[in-house]
Amino acid sequence: MFFTEALPPEGATASTFTRVLAENLGHSDSGYTFIRADGREHFVSWSELSREALRRGRLLLQSGLRKGERIALIVPEEQEFVLTFLGAVSVGVIPVPMYPPMGFGKFEAYCEDAAHILRAAGARALLTPRILADPLEPLFQAVEGLEAVVSEEFFAEPLVGSAPQPEAILPEDVMFLQFTSGSTAAPKGVRVTHANVLANCAAIISALRLERGRDRGVSWLPMHHDMGLVGFVLAPLIARCPVTFLSPLRFALSPRRWLETVSRHRATVTFAPNFGLALAVKHTSAEELQRLDLSCLRVVGCGAEPNHPETLRSFAAHFAAAGLRPGAVVPCYGMAEATLAISFSEIGVPFALDVIQKEPYHASGLARPASEAAEIPGSQVAFVPCGRPVAGHRILIVDDEGNPLPERHIGEVVFQGPSVAAGYHGDAEATRRSFTAHGLRTGDCGYLAEGILYVTSRKKDLLIINGRNHDPQTVEWAAAEVPGLRKGNVVAFTRPGRITEEVVIVAELRGRDAATVARQVRGHVQTKLSLPVAEILLLAPGELPKTSSGKVKRSKTRQQYLEGALHGGARSRAS
Repeated sequence: MFFTEALPPEGATASTFTRVLAENLGHSDSGYTFIRADGREHFVSWSELSREALRRGRLLLQSGLRKGERIALIVPEEQEFVLTFLGAVSVGVIPVPMYPPMGFGKFEAYCEDAAHILRAAGARALLTPRILADPLEPLFQAVEGLEAVVSEEFFAEPLVGSAPQPEAILPEDVMFLQFTSGSTAAPKGVRVTHANVLANCAAIISALRLERGRDRGVSWLPMHHDMGLVGFVLAPLIARCPVTFLSPLRFALSPRRWLETVSRHRATVTFAPNFGLALAVKHTSAEELQRLDLSCLRVVGCGAEPNHPETLRSFAAHFAAAGLRPGAVVPCYGMAEATLAISFSEIGVPFALDVIQKEPYHASGLARPASEAAEIPGSQVAFVPCGRPVAGHRILIVDDEGNPLPERHIGEVVFQGPSVAAGYHGDAEATRRSFTAHGLRTGDCGYLAEGILYVTSRKKDLLIINGRNHDPQTVEWAAAEVPGLRKGNVVAFTRPGRITEEVVIVAELRGRDAATVARQVRGHVQTKLSLPVAEILLLAPGELPKTSSGKVKRSKTRQQYLEGALHGGARSRAS
């Protein structure tokens, strides 16, 4: 059996997050800074944060909500989200973070996704600001028994003396539901307990070597996402390390604002997905680099989607001119089912790619180191290190039957330890498949080399594009709506791109002009799903790899595509 394990950290003394809030009541020395839409900054100390959260929690009890009931949060404004989320947590009401609508162009599809999450969560109430209350009215018609809560009006209510006392909260109680993907066909709510959060936050604090009085964070990450919520709201509350928040929208409109905020606030820690690093490079000119001072940064963590070697290298090289230290870019790996963090690369040491031989990798699932003397073009493949497991946890690599594999053998990544969540809410079968007695089966493939994890692909086939998960079936069904494709004979997957992962669609053509069909497929998927397609490959009937029962083999199709083994197809590439 081959696994890698880290020593447990010195954890926090609190047994629940409610206790963390109570402990912070006596600390006003630092806190959170929220950058509002007009650019003004608003500071909230730890003490003020806890006091207002406890008040909001009592108001939720006063309204009739009780411990264990779910309240969904569609709250775009960062400060309001944090205060309401922590308010619910303080009294045992379970918050369900949800992504807000990005606009009204595809609002009907958004409401369908949101209604699915609300039903899956069994949410009793939905809290949202007044500006979204009327547009979200269709949700209350679509989800039976759902109550509307308008945040501005609700939290302006006085706290009366008859408000019930909170029930006791235990470490094994569910703290919040983290939905794995708001854009998949069947999102699942991960049951994250107080014990899970405290364990993972302690491991993050240990891995990043966070020190009170020295470290400061900056984040633009969405609060409904586990990296934004656990990594930059919950862990800093335990460590009492200040954080400055700017909205995802401000980042999207001007990516350089992220690093301008880092420079101005002298932040030491920040994180982003792979695409965020690429956008920062693209939108920060040489002239603008001269106005930045990034010498303060110890850690630029990169996770949440596959890390592209060139993107990481380009970011490190580009911002070196602004004082970014060698080794500050830290690739990492995690997922909601593990609360957040699974592994981190070493801080302060420039990451080194693991270059392996391509043929044994594809043919036998072996990660054999490539010889420098045999640099034949196309004969090698390189992977970014995801680092070692967080303290108090371990990683195993297993085969399809769950048997542990030796070092440099590729299999499924399994994660063990107290950060592994309590399963999926209301989905016993999915819980049984993923949360096993031997640990969390991540659905990702990878290997271990000298104790370091390298993630090679996603066994579960999610398409992760620009930080969002897309269910491949959704893309395939959308493509198959175009006349000329054989329904049930469409496969969608991702390939490594120049900057980030790119979508490829391979399908069987049914007697129409291939160029016209490909153009229509690309336009239809873009219009319906807002998803760009890099390449469409159309094959003759019967050429897609299938199982004995006639189902297409998505992983096999992707492998053959990457190996150049799919022949005879008409190709259409995006410009």
